[in-house]
Amino acid sequence: MTLDEYLQVGVTVSIGAYSFSPEAIKAFAVKYDPQPFHVDEAKAESSVFGRLCASGWQTAAAWMKCNLATPINDGRPWQGEGPEPEFGPSPGFSNLKWLKPVYAGETVSYTRKILGHRPMASRPGWRLVSLRSEGFDSTGDKVIEFDSAVLVKVE
Repeated sequence: MTLDEYLQVGVTVSIGAYSFSPEAIKAFAVKYDPQPFHVDEAKAESSVFGRLCASGWQTAAAWMKCNLATPINDGRPWQGEGPEPEFGPSPGFSNLKWLKPVYAGETVSYTRKILGHRPMASRPGWRLVSLRSEGFDSTGDKVIEFDSAVLVKVE
């Protein structure tokens, strides 16, 4: 098994879904993004959104929850040379776009696609893995997308 096969490079993987209840939206917003259209249904109705909607940061956090709950390679064990690749931290993300509001009661389905990987000159034995992440509402419309990276130890 190659590292590309193990990581499923180029394959879009469904990583689960998250339902955004009014209670969850408000609880998250009160702690992290207390804008009126996230915490108060009446104020949300008179906002540009027209009704209560989730914080974009909550949609991103829900992606992370689903991502961590979904094992690489469908959970099949590493069968390549050397020890199993070890996932490390992420150096960040880019191109984050909240494309459509996520309203209370909506369920968003998330995906990830590993685009590739390259060795890190500054960290021998580690590779930088690049990903494309997306979320879609129940109508199939994309509501969030972003690019990110994660470090993977391969030696």
